[in-house]
Amino acid sequence: MKNFFGSIFINRDKLTEAGINYPIKVEYYKIINEDKQIKSNKLIYGIQIIKTEYREKIGVEDSKIESITNDENEINNMLGLMKDNEVTPIGLEDVVTEIKKLAKSRKLSYNT
Repeated sequence: MKNFFGSIFINRDKLTEAGINYPIKVEYYKIINEDKQIKSNKLIYGIQIIKTEYREKIGVEDSKIESITNDENEINNMLGLMKDNEVTPIGLEDVVTEIKKLAKSRKLSYNT
């Protein structure tokens, strides 16, 4: 199951600076992995990011990681960081990896 967390349009100035002259929308979803919940008796959360480019032909790209943490506050914080920093599907895996490294050094409970 997935729940809508939020969406943004990438800043127009950033797009223009990159030579892109069409709007890009990014949507962020919290995934609840029900299959793993049954086995572990805990909710397991993940993230899905969907990017939509509004050109002559609409293009859609997405990426997801289904099992990141069993702490809903942590997944919400992670989604907030991604949204605030305009993370797109291509960066999802790298950003999660970096957050997990930081979490490990601070002894947070993100799953590995």
